[in-house]
Amino acid sequence: MPENGETAPLLGEGIPNLARTGNLERETPADRRRRLATIRAVVYTVLTVVFVVALASVLFLWDKITGVVGHLPKDPEKAALYILNNAPVIDGHIDLPILVRSAFANNISAVDLEKPFAGHVDIPRLRKGKVGGFFWSVYTDCPDAGSEGEDFLNATWSVRDTLEQIDIARLLVQKYSDTFAWTLKSSDIKAAIGRGQIASLLGVEGGHQLGNSIQVLRTYYDLGVRYVTLTHACHNAFADSCGIFEDPKPYHGGLSKLGYALIDEMNRIGMLVDLSHTSDDTAKQAIKYSKAPVIWSHSSARAVHDVPRNVPDDILKLIGFGKGQTDAVVMVNFAPFFVAEPGKADVKAVADHVDHIAKVAGKRHVGLGSDFDGIGDVPVGLEDVSKYPALVAELYRRGWNAFDLAGLTGGNLLRVMEGAERVAAQMQKAGIPPAATKYDKRTDL
Repeated sequence: MPENGETAPLLGEGIPNLARTGNLERETPADRRRRLATIRAVVYTVLTVVFVVALASVLFLWDKITGVVGHLPKDPEKAALYILNNAPVIDGHIDLPILVRSAFANNISAVDLEKPFAGHVDIPRLRKGKVGGFFWSVYTDCPDAGSEGEDFLNATWSVRDTLEQIDIARLLVQKYSDTFAWTLKSSDIKAAIGRGQIASLLGVEGGHQLGNSIQVLRTYYDLGVRYVTLTHACHNAFADSCGIFEDPKPYHGGLSKLGYALIDEMNRIGMLVDLSHTSDDTAKQAIKYSKAPVIWSHSSARAVHDVPRNVPDDILKLIGFGKGQTDAVVMVNFAPFFVAEPGKADVKAVADHVDHIAKVAGKRHVGLGSDFDGIGDVPVGLEDVSKYPALVAELYRRGWNAFDLAGLTGGNLLRVMEGAERVAAQMQKAGIPPAATKYDKRTDL
């Protein structure tokens, strides 16, 4: 047969092409056994060599390899910085706007955040403390006792003052737009941190700032507010407060009818329900009723320090992913009078609150809500926003790992925000209309 491209001796003269000649069929059983034994021996030898080389490489390069995948320095301070460089702090509650109001009459021309500034917050200290974002609290005081009237119907300046606080926060974000990024969603926060900016969100610290109106809630949302604390230190038309140091006599017994409608609308639009400052009954009813995850923007553990402003264990046990539980994050407050007995508030005392909430509710349900610029005193070692690494280092000494610490510094809050955003999207897709519930004691509508 003449040779062609298929029959030419590709392997050379005298070497059989088994794929063509069929010599395998003429092998004796003994030859076949020898050939297969040779192949197995070669394969096993190659695999053994590969395994030994790989093992030697891993052992020799272990420090470098684990450094890439999450190995932390043994030194707690260095470990804290390593963690915070990758998972910066997102603080649930900073009162910078009220400081600017009280000290500078809301005149941002008099404010220079690029230099050491009055209070606990300025840009150099935010950077030193590895802050990736925070909620600017747009707080106004509860009305003077009795000025609202028994049914909260008398006019106050709370809504006007809240709008001014929103304005000052937005103006400061704009003034320092290289540092601060205006953010509205969890994805915005991640993007801002990725760019090296400090994500900036707004939180309204009290239902009294709504003027008894769900319509005002929607307006605040449109202006960038992403959580509302149901009460401050005073009862309001929506819910009962826990006061500050003494639990006041209940007014509604928790949530009012209007308060339930408020939570419905907060869920629908994606406004986080904040349960700091609320009475125990309010908190229990709200966490069980809300369709979306909830937060405590700046509260600590009552079992560690027994004051009404802190969260008791029976409420912490309502937090979680199990049956009858609701996802939530409790962001620990640094205020000394909520942390420990006079003179005993320090980094370790704050860490005790973090540890306790993690023990009862789980490490995925605790965060940081310092209350900086809203407190006159501070714990030793946590004097301002530059000191967050000290708290992370203390928890690292106690055995917290990088994953759990990254949740504490911001990951847990982001998860809760994402959950609230999903619920809002589902409710809006289902066509649930905006709430039109009015306060039943109003006479003008």
